[in-house]
Amino acid sequence: MKKQFLTLGLAALFLVACNDDDAPSEANLNLSINGLEDLGSSAQYEGWLIVDGAPISTGVFTVTDGGNLSQSAFSVDAANAAKATKFVLTVEPIPDTDPAPSAQKLLAGDIANGQAALSTGVAPALGAFENASGKFFLRTPTDETDGNNGNDQFGVWFGNPGAPPTSGLDLPVLPEGWVYEGWVIGEAGPITTGRFTAFDEMDESNAFSGTENNAGPPIPGEDFFNNAPAGENFPLDLRGRTVVITVEPEPDNAAGPFLLKPLIANLPVDAATAPATHDLTVNQSGIPTGQVTIN
Repeated sequence: MKKQFLTLGLAALFLVACNDDDAPSEANLNLSINGLEDLGSSAQYEGWLIVDGAPISTGVFTVTDGGNLSQSAFSVDAANAAKATKFVLTVEPIPDTDPAPSAQKLLAGDIANGQAALSTGVAPALGAFENASGKFFLRTPTDETDGNNGNDQFGVWFGNPGAPPTSGLDLPVLPEGWVYEGWVIGEAGPITTGRFTAFDEMDESNAFSGTENNAGPPIPGEDFFNNAPAGENFPLDLRGRTVVITVEPEPDNAAGPFLLKPLIANLPVDAATAPATHDLTVNQSGIPTGQVTIN
C-alpha cells in the first residue's frame, strides 16, 4: 500500500512539473487602430504596457500610405500581460537612442479583462477633443495703418474680433511633446498659420503677413500677402477654403500637418469677413482611436 501511495505521489509531482513546463510564457497582443498615418523615415510608433507603474515596450511599427499597420500582432511576456493596467502608444524618433517612452504619447487605454479601448483622452495621452470648439474671423490687421483696407478675405485669426481680439479656441491644454498649429488649404496644399500653445497670445510665425503692423493681434493667426510657397499666388483669398487646427509633435518630424486634426471649418465662397465669426467643429475622422486585445 505504501508503495502504491508513493507511486501516485510521484505521478502527481510529474503532472505538476509538466503543467509548469507547459504554462505559456508569452501572450498575444493585437492592435486595431484607425486614423494613423505614415510618419516617414524619421519616426515610428511604439506600444507600451504599463506594469507596476513602469513602461514595457511591446514593439515598434510603421503605417503605410493606406493607413495599414506594418505589424498588428505582437508577442509579450505573459506575466507582464497579466499585470498590465494600461496600454500607451507613442511616437518615437528613428533612430531611437532612448529606451524610455517619448513625451509624444498619442493614445492610451485602461486594460480590463485583456482589452482596452484606445483614445487620445485617456491619460497619459495628450487630451480629449470630443467637446472641442473654436471661432475665427477673416481680417488682415498686419497691413493696416489707419483703418480697414477692405481686403479682409486674405487673413484668418483664431478668436473673436475686437480691440484687441480675444481668444476663441476651446481646446485641451497640451502636455509636453505637443503643440497646436493652424492651417489653410491653398491651391497647392496646406499652408501653416503658425504653431502655438496659448490661445490668447501670438503664435510662433508671421511668415506671410503684411509689413505695416507685422506683429498682428494677440491671438494665433496669419495674413497671406508675402513669401508665397511654390504653387500659391498671394494674396490668398480664404473664402471657399478649408481651415484646420492640428496637434503637432514637438519636435516635429515633418513640415506638413500631423495626423491629429481635431478642428475643421469649410468656408463658403461668400464667407463674411470681420466682424462676422466662423465656427470650427470637431473633426472626428481626424482623431485616431483603436483597440488592444491581449490573450
